[in-house]
Amino acid sequence: MTELRFDGRTAIVTGAGGNPSIGRAHALLLAARGANVVVNDIGRTVAPGYTGTASAEAVVDEIRAAGGSAVADTNSVAAEEGAAALIQTAIDAFGGIDILVNNAGISIAASFDEITAHDIRQHIDINLMGTIWTCRAAWPHMKSQGYGRVVNTSSGAFTGAPLLVAYSASKGGIFSFSRALAAEGDAYGIKVNTINPGAFTRMVAAQQNESSPMYQLCKTSLPAELVAPVAAFLAHESCPVTGDTITGVGGLVNRVYIAETDGFTETPLSPETVAARWHEVIADTAENAVSAAANDPREWDVKPYVISECI
Repeated sequence: MTELRFDGRTAIVTGAGGNPSIGRAHALLLAARGANVVVNDIGRTVAPGYTGTASAEAVVDEIRAAGGSAVADTNSVAAEEGAAALIQTAIDAFGGIDILVNNAGISIAASFDEITAHDIRQHIDINLMGTIWTCRAAWPHMKSQGYGRVVNTSSGAFTGAPLLVAYSASKGGIFSFSRALAAEGDAYGIKVNTINPGAFTRMVAAQQNESSPMYQLCKTSLPAELVAPVAAFLAHESCPVTGDTITGVGGLVNRVYIAETDGFTETPLSPETVAARWHEVIADTAENAVSAAANDPREWDVKPYVISECI
């Protein structure tokens, strides 16, 4: 089995300063396989009252101590200018950007009527917009060189999870965003995939009591080191797919996709007909995978883009 190497490649990993953390595991593995790594983390705590902080510099020290090449970056990806500065860090330090692993994120567990507007916005700004801004900043460089690998972090919660409404919304956005971006990038040698990870991290420790079954499962069976190999494969030049979502949890690796049933077609159509034939709508005996960009606007006759005014 040929070892997958990243010699000569430059990778950015966001949210990589925590310990334990998935981002740190990504950064350490990529560096161990030869990549130049930009370790990004703003160094904040993950929840009020939680004392553990992240340090991009500490992870860089680990990489260098093992003989690897890395630099630290503390820009916030939640701001467009922060994301642009992060990409510039990679260019200044290593001359370019080949791999972008968007791992930075937050997760706050609260009922929908309890969570504050500020914390809802934080999920969107950090998780979703942070992913969008870094991709947007890296995109011209990847496009011009005809090569790029993007690994965005979604979650099994993208299908919807109680107490995680804002988190689920942000991760669902990442899922759809990544599929759309993959369809655009394919012609330029850019592959965009999504990983749904599960591991023991500072976020789990901050969010849950030690008595929680999920805390115990993550602590005993789900190390971040079992997520990183999946992300590394998706980040490698040999990765055969784009627009896919892959699970990486405790050694489990599988593909997650959207499917639709056969349903029915009838015209004219009435509410009564829908009610009468509802069993056909929800029958899951036949499922058809919905591919990325099933409806491709590039095949439409689209009017030229005009910058919109405030609505």
